[in-house]
Amino acid sequence: MKKEDTVKLISAEGFEFVISKEAAMVSQTIRNMLTSPGGFAETEHGEVTFPEISTTILEKICQYFYWSLQYSRGKETDFHIEPELTLELMMAANYLHT
Repeated sequence: MKKEDTVKLISAEGFEFVISKEAAMVSQTIRNMLTSPGGFAETEHGEVTFPEISTTILEKICQYFYWSLQYSRGKETDFHIEPELTLELMMAANYLHT
């Protein structure tokens, strides 16, 4: 995968997730950050830092992005969410508009 086809998502703890740009675009918030005119750092560097989202939650969000792409293409599978992650995950999903 070419660098321009990927996006780096950085958690509050500094852990980096490199995912496909197509998967990242599942989030309307990330889509806006990466496609907005005006020379924003996110657009220029292809990376987005989330100072309020923990590594565990961001990892689950990345998994959801890929699951959502598969689901939209007709592959229906379950997406398991651990009960202890539910509240934080809902808050992050609300912020990311996913």
